[in-house]
Amino acid sequence: MSEIRIAVVGAGAIAQLAHLPAISRAKGVQLVALCDNDRAKARSLADRFDVADVYTDIDELLESDELDAVVIATPNHLHEPHVLRALAAKVHVLCERPLALTSRGVERILTAAQRADRKVVVANNHRFRTDVQALDRFLRGGELGRLTAFRAGSYQLKRTAEAWRTRRAEAGGGVFMEHGIPLLDLALWLADHPEPTRVTAHMERARGATAVEDAMLVHLECGSHLSISLDLNSAYVGEDDRWWFETVSTRGSTRLAPLRVVKELSGRPVDISPTGAAARESAFVQSYRAELAHFLALVNGDSKYEPPTDQVVLHKIAEAVYKAADEEKEIRL
Repeated sequence: MSEIRIAVVGAGAIAQLAHLPAISRAKGVQLVALCDNDRAKARSLADRFDVADVYTDIDELLESDELDAVVIATPNHLHEPHVLRALAAKVHVLCERPLALTSRGVERILTAAQRADRKVVVANNHRFRTDVQALDRFLRGGELGRLTAFRAGSYQLKRTAEAWRTRRAEAGGGVFMEHGIPLLDLALWLADHPEPTRVTAHMERARGATAVEDAMLVHLECGSHLSISLDLNSAYVGEDDRWWFETVSTRGSTRLAPLRVVKELSGRPVDISPTGAAARESAFVQSYRAELAHFLALVNGDSKYEPPTDQVVLHKIAEAVYKAADEEKEIRL
Protein backbone atom coordinates (compact mmCIF):
# COMPACT_ATOMS: atom_id res chain seq x y z
CA MET A 1 0.00 0.00 0.00
CA SER A 2 1.79 3.12 -1.20
CA GLU A 3 -0.33 5.83 0.41
CA ILE A 4 -2.92 5.22 3.10
CA ARG A 5 -6.20 7.00 2.51
CA ILE A 6 -7.67 8.04 5.83
CA ALA A 7 -10.75 9.90 7.11
CA VAL A 8 -11.40 11.50 10.49
CA VAL A 9 -14.80 10.93 12.12
CA GLY A 10 -15.60 13.60 14.68
CA ALA A 11 -14.46 17.22 14.43
CA GLY A 12 -14.14 18.09 18.10
CA ALA A 13 -11.17 19.41 20.06
CA ILE A 14 -8.98 16.30 19.92
CA ALA A 15 -9.39 16.04 16.15
CA GLN A 16 -8.60 19.71 15.69
CA LEU A 17 -5.63 19.86 18.07
CA ALA A 18 -4.07 16.44 17.52
CA HIS A 19 -5.28 14.15 14.74
CA LEU A 20 -5.80 16.58 11.86
CA PRO A 21 -2.48 18.43 12.32
CA ALA A 22 -0.61 15.12 12.66
CA ILE A 23 -2.17 13.59 9.55
CA SER A 24 -1.72 16.74 7.48
CA ARG A 25 2.05 16.70 8.18
CA ALA A 26 2.65 12.96 7.89
CA LYS A 27 4.19 11.19 4.92
CA GLY A 28 2.58 8.19 3.27
CA VAL A 29 -0.96 9.19 4.16
CA GLN A 30 -3.71 11.14 2.43
CA LEU A 31 -6.49 12.82 4.41
CA VAL A 32 -9.46 12.22 2.11
CA ALA A 33 -12.52 13.14 4.20
CA LEU A 34 -13.95 14.57 7.40
CA CYS A 35 -17.20 13.39 8.98
CA ASP A 36 -19.20 15.26 11.62
CA ASN A 37 -22.88 15.92 12.20
CA ASP A 38 -22.09 19.64 12.16
CA ARG A 39 -21.50 20.15 8.44
CA ALA A 40 -20.47 23.80 8.76
CA LYS A 41 -17.75 22.97 11.29
CA ALA A 42 -16.56 20.02 9.22
CA ARG A 43 -16.45 22.12 6.05
CA SER A 44 -14.49 24.86 7.79
CA LEU A 45 -11.93 22.35 9.04
CA ALA A 46 -11.79 20.65 5.66
CA ASP A 47 -10.93 23.96 4.01
CA ARG A 48 -8.27 24.62 6.65
CA PHE A 49 -6.60 21.23 6.11
CA ASP A 50 -7.22 21.02 2.37
CA VAL A 51 -9.65 18.08 2.54
CA ALA A 52 -11.96 17.58 -0.41
CA ASP A 53 -14.90 15.61 1.00
CA VAL A 54 -17.16 16.25 3.98
CA TYR A 55 -19.81 13.89 5.34
CA THR A 56 -22.40 14.16 8.09
CA ASP A 57 -23.17 10.42 8.18
CA ILE A 58 -20.55 7.78 8.91
CA ASP A 59 -22.39 5.15 6.88
CA GLU A 60 -22.20 7.32 3.77
CA LEU A 61 -18.51 7.89 4.41
CA LEU A 62 -17.84 4.17 4.74
CA GLU A 63 -19.53 3.45 1.42
CA SER A 64 -16.58 5.11 -0.30
CA ASP A 65 -14.13 2.80 -2.08
CA GLU A 66 -11.40 5.39 -1.60
CA LEU A 67 -10.82 4.66 2.07
CA ASP A 68 -8.28 2.47 3.89
CA ALA A 69 -8.57 3.66 7.49
CA VAL A 70 -10.48 5.97 9.82
CA VAL A 71 -9.74 7.87 13.00
CA ILE A 72 -12.68 7.73 15.41
CA ALA A 73 -12.79 10.89 17.54
CA THR A 74 -16.48 11.08 18.39
CA PRO A 75 -18.07 11.25 21.89
CA ASN A 76 -17.29 8.23 24.07
CA HIS A 77 -20.61 6.40 23.72
CA LEU A 78 -20.27 6.43 19.93
CA HIS A 79 -16.82 4.83 19.83
CA GLU A 80 -18.01 1.24 19.89
CA PRO A 81 -20.77 1.54 17.25
CA HIS A 82 -18.57 3.66 14.99
CA VAL A 83 -15.63 1.24 15.25
CA LEU A 84 -17.92 -1.71 14.53
CA ARG A 85 -19.32 0.03 11.44
CA ALA A 86 -15.84 0.80 10.19
CA LEU A 87 -14.71 -2.80 10.66
CA ALA A 88 -17.82 -4.06 8.86
CA ALA A 89 -16.77 -1.82 5.96
CA LYS A 90 -13.31 -3.44 5.99
CA VAL A 91 -11.26 -0.40 7.03
CA HIS A 92 -8.58 -0.14 9.71
CA VAL A 93 -9.33 1.93 12.83
CA LEU A 94 -7.44 4.28 15.13
CA CYS A 95 -9.90 5.05 17.94
CA GLU A 96 -9.64 7.65 20.67
CA ARG A 97 -9.90 6.25 24.18
CA PRO A 98 -11.98 4.73 25.56
CA LEU A 99 -12.34 2.03 22.91
CA ALA A 100 -15.78 1.25 24.38
CA LEU A 101 -17.70 2.05 27.53
CA THR A 102 -17.54 -1.53 28.85
CA SER A 103 -15.18 -4.48 28.79
CA ARG A 104 -17.84 -6.43 26.91
CA GLY A 105 -17.89 -3.70 24.27
CA VAL A 106 -14.12 -4.02 23.86
CA GLU A 107 -14.53 -7.78 23.41
CA ARG A 108 -17.14 -7.23 20.70
CA ILE A 109 -14.72 -4.94 18.85
CA LEU A 110 -11.86 -7.44 19.10
CA THR A 111 -14.09 -10.18 17.71
CA ALA A 112 -15.27 -7.95 14.86
CA ALA A 113 -11.69 -6.92 14.00
CA GLN A 114 -10.56 -10.52 13.83
CA ARG A 115 -13.55 -11.44 11.65
CA ALA A 116 -12.90 -8.51 9.31
CA ASP A 117 -9.13 -9.11 9.28
CA ARG A 118 -8.55 -5.43 10.05
CA LYS A 119 -6.44 -3.67 12.67
CA VAL A 120 -7.79 -1.65 15.61
CA VAL A 121 -5.48 0.65 17.55
CA VAL A 122 -6.40 2.67 20.66
CA ALA A 123 -5.07 6.23 20.87
CA ASN A 124 -3.12 5.76 24.10
CA ASN A 125 -0.80 8.59 23.14
CA HIS A 126 1.11 8.75 26.44
CA ARG A 127 2.86 5.51 25.50
CA PHE A 128 4.49 7.29 22.55
CA ARG A 129 5.97 10.25 24.42
CA THR A 130 9.76 10.39 24.15
CA ASP A 131 10.11 10.86 27.91
CA VAL A 132 7.86 7.87 28.55
CA GLN A 133 9.88 5.78 26.11
CA ALA A 134 13.04 6.70 28.07
CA LEU A 135 11.31 5.92 31.37
CA ASP A 136 10.22 2.57 29.97
CA ARG A 137 13.85 1.65 29.23
CA PHE A 138 14.87 2.36 32.85
CA LEU A 139 12.05 0.22 34.24
CA ARG A 140 12.28 -2.71 31.84
CA GLY A 141 16.06 -2.82 32.15
CA GLY A 142 15.74 -3.37 35.89
CA GLU A 143 18.24 -0.59 36.61
CA LEU A 144 16.14 0.75 39.49
CA GLY A 145 15.36 -2.62 41.05
CA ARG A 146 11.89 -4.07 41.50
CA LEU A 147 9.01 -1.75 40.61
CA THR A 148 6.70 -1.36 43.63
CA ALA A 149 4.33 1.55 43.00
CA PHE A 150 2.89 4.18 40.72
CA ARG A 151 1.61 7.48 42.12
CA ALA A 152 -0.20 9.64 39.57
CA GLY A 153 -2.83 12.31 39.33
CA SER A 154 -4.50 15.07 37.40
CA TYR A 155 -6.03 18.25 38.81
CA GLN A 156 -7.94 20.30 36.25
CA LEU A 157 -9.34 23.76 36.82
CA LYS A 158 -13.12 23.77 36.56
CA ARG A 159 -14.28 24.50 33.01
CA THR A 160 -17.54 24.37 31.12
CA ALA A 161 -17.67 20.89 29.62
CA GLU A 162 -19.44 19.69 26.51
CA ALA A 163 -22.94 18.53 27.50
CA TRP A 164 -22.34 14.86 26.74
CA ARG A 165 -19.35 14.78 29.09
CA THR A 166 -21.63 15.57 32.05
CA ARG A 167 -23.87 12.52 31.48
CA ARG A 168 -22.61 9.14 32.65
CA ALA A 169 -24.50 7.19 29.98
CA GLU A 170 -22.72 9.07 27.21
CA ALA A 171 -19.32 9.81 28.75
CA GLY A 172 -19.00 6.55 30.67
CA GLY A 173 -17.85 8.55 33.67
CA GLY A 174 -16.29 11.84 34.66
CA VAL A 175 -12.75 12.68 35.68
CA PHE A 176 -11.73 9.03 36.04
CA MET A 177 -12.85 8.17 32.51
CA GLU A 178 -11.28 11.27 30.98
CA HIS A 179 -8.05 11.65 32.96
CA GLY A 180 -7.74 8.52 35.09
CA ILE A 181 -8.01 5.93 32.30
CA PRO A 182 -4.95 7.34 30.44
CA LEU A 183 -2.88 7.31 33.64
CA LEU A 184 -4.03 3.81 34.56
CA ASP A 185 -3.31 2.53 31.05
CA LEU A 186 0.17 4.05 31.17
CA ALA A 187 0.96 2.47 34.54
CA LEU A 188 -0.28 -0.97 33.49
CA TRP A 189 1.67 -0.78 30.22
CA LEU A 190 4.91 0.28 31.92
CA ALA A 191 4.48 -2.53 34.46
CA ASP A 192 4.00 -5.05 31.63
CA HIS A 193 0.34 -5.66 32.43
CA PRO A 194 0.38 -7.07 35.98
CA GLU A 195 -2.60 -9.04 37.23
CA PRO A 196 -4.99 -6.77 39.20
CA THR A 197 -6.18 -8.21 42.50
CA ARG A 198 -8.28 -5.65 44.36
CA VAL A 199 -9.36 -2.03 44.21
CA THR A 200 -10.83 0.65 46.46
CA ALA A 201 -12.17 4.02 45.32
CA HIS A 202 -13.91 7.13 46.57
CA MET A 203 -15.63 9.69 44.38
CA GLU A 204 -17.40 13.02 44.61
CA ARG A 205 -19.97 14.00 42.01
CA ALA A 206 -22.73 16.50 41.39
CA ARG A 207 -26.23 15.68 42.53
CA GLY A 208 -28.30 13.36 40.37
CA ALA A 209 -28.03 9.69 39.51
CA THR A 210 -26.86 10.41 35.96
CA ALA A 211 -24.16 12.93 36.87
CA VAL A 212 -20.49 12.15 36.44
CA GLU A 213 -17.87 12.43 39.15
CA ASP A 214 -15.76 15.56 39.68
CA ALA A 215 -13.18 13.86 41.89
CA MET A 216 -11.91 10.32 42.37
CA LEU A 217 -9.34 8.58 44.55
CA VAL A 218 -8.32 5.10 43.40
CA HIS A 219 -6.01 2.52 44.91
CA LEU A 220 -5.35 -0.63 42.87
CA GLU A 221 -3.26 -3.56 44.06
CA CYS A 222 -1.71 -5.98 41.61
CA GLY A 223 0.32 -9.16 41.78
CA SER A 224 4.04 -8.99 42.63
CA HIS A 225 3.29 -6.45 45.39
CA LEU A 226 2.65 -3.57 42.97
CA SER A 227 0.24 -0.75 43.78
CA ILE A 228 -1.24 2.03 41.65
CA SER A 229 -2.73 5.15 43.26
CA LEU A 230 -4.60 7.84 41.34
CA ASP A 231 -5.78 11.25 42.60
CA LEU A 232 -8.12 13.01 40.15
CA ASN A 233 -10.08 16.26 40.23
CA SER A 234 -11.81 18.17 37.43
CA ALA A 235 -13.14 20.97 39.63
CA TYR A 236 -9.83 22.02 41.14
CA VAL A 237 -9.59 25.45 42.72
CA GLY A 238 -6.03 26.56 42.20
CA GLU A 239 -3.73 28.63 40.04
CA ASP A 240 -2.95 26.07 37.29
CA ASP A 241 -3.80 22.59 36.06
CA ARG A 242 -1.59 19.91 37.58
CA TRP A 243 -0.50 16.54 36.18
CA TRP A 244 1.97 14.12 37.70
CA PHE A 245 3.23 10.59 37.21
CA GLU A 246 5.77 8.95 39.52
CA THR A 247 7.21 5.47 39.95
CA VAL A 248 8.79 3.90 43.03
CA SER A 249 11.24 1.01 42.82
CA THR A 250 13.41 -0.75 45.39
CA ARG A 251 16.57 1.07 44.24
CA GLY A 252 15.23 4.27 42.74
CA SER A 253 12.34 6.45 41.62
CA THR A 254 11.22 8.44 38.59
CA ARG A 255 8.80 11.22 37.73
CA LEU A 256 7.38 13.06 34.73
CA ALA A 257 7.58 15.73 33.38
CA PRO A 258 10.33 16.53 32.69
CA LEU A 259 11.75 13.06 33.23
CA ARG A 260 13.72 12.77 36.46
CA VAL A 261 15.42 9.53 37.53
CA VAL A 262 17.03 8.95 40.94
CA LYS A 263 19.00 5.79 41.67
CA GLU A 264 20.58 4.52 44.87
CA LEU A 265 24.35 4.28 44.43
CA SER A 266 26.63 3.31 47.34
CA GLY A 267 23.74 3.94 49.71
CA ARG A 268 23.07 7.47 48.42
CA PRO A 269 20.40 8.82 46.03
CA VAL A 270 21.97 10.05 42.78
CA ASP A 271 20.24 11.94 39.97
CA ILE A 272 20.85 9.93 36.77
CA SER A 273 18.24 11.72 34.66
CA PRO A 274 19.04 11.56 30.94
CA THR A 275 20.12 14.84 29.40
CA GLY A 276 19.67 16.15 25.89
CA ALA A 277 18.42 18.98 23.77
CA ALA A 278 15.08 20.49 24.68
CA ALA A 279 12.15 19.13 22.71
CA ARG A 280 11.14 21.26 19.76
CA GLU A 281 7.46 20.42 20.24
CA SER A 282 5.23 19.66 23.20
CA ALA A 283 4.88 16.13 24.53
CA PHE A 284 1.22 16.26 23.45
CA VAL A 285 1.99 17.07 19.81
CA GLN A 286 4.99 14.74 19.64
CA SER A 287 3.04 11.81 21.10
CA TYR A 288 0.23 12.07 18.56
CA ARG A 289 2.69 12.30 15.68
CA ALA A 290 4.48 9.17 16.90
CA GLU A 291 1.18 7.40 17.51
CA LEU A 292 0.04 8.09 13.95
CA ALA A 293 3.37 6.87 12.54
CA HIS A 294 2.92 3.64 14.53
CA PHE A 295 -0.62 3.18 13.21
CA LEU A 296 0.47 3.73 9.61
CA ALA A 297 3.30 1.21 10.05
CA LEU A 298 0.81 -1.35 11.33
CA VAL A 299 -1.58 -0.77 8.45
CA ASN A 300 1.26 -1.10 5.95
CA GLY A 301 2.50 -4.27 7.62
CA ASP A 302 5.84 -2.70 8.54
CA SER A 303 5.33 -3.38 12.26
CA LYS A 304 3.94 -6.43 14.03
CA TYR A 305 0.31 -5.99 15.05
CA GLU A 306 -1.02 -7.18 18.39
CA PRO A 307 -4.75 -6.82 19.07
CA PRO A 308 -5.45 -4.49 22.04
CA THR A 309 -6.60 -7.28 24.34
CA ASP A 310 -5.08 -5.37 27.26
CA GLN A 311 -7.98 -2.93 26.96
CA VAL A 312 -10.38 -5.64 28.14
CA VAL A 313 -8.49 -5.83 31.45
CA LEU A 314 -8.27 -2.03 31.62
CA HIS A 315 -12.04 -1.71 31.34
CA LYS A 316 -12.70 -4.52 33.79
CA ILE A 317 -10.61 -2.56 36.28
CA ALA A 318 -12.55 0.62 35.42
CA GLU A 319 -15.82 -1.19 36.05
CA ALA A 320 -14.48 -2.38 39.40
CA VAL A 321 -13.38 1.17 40.25
CA TYR A 322 -16.87 2.55 39.74
CA LYS A 323 -18.44 -0.37 41.60
CA ALA A 324 -16.07 0.17 44.52
CA ALA A 325 -16.91 3.88 44.59
CA ASP A 326 -20.67 3.36 44.22
CA GLU A 327 -20.86 0.63 46.86
CA GLU A 328 -18.14 2.13 49.09
CA LYS A 329 -16.31 -1.15 49.53
CA GLU A 330 -13.26 -3.02 48.30
CA ILE A 331 -13.75 -5.00 45.10
CA ARG A 332 -11.67 -8.09 44.41
CA LEU A 333 -10.81 -8.81 40.81
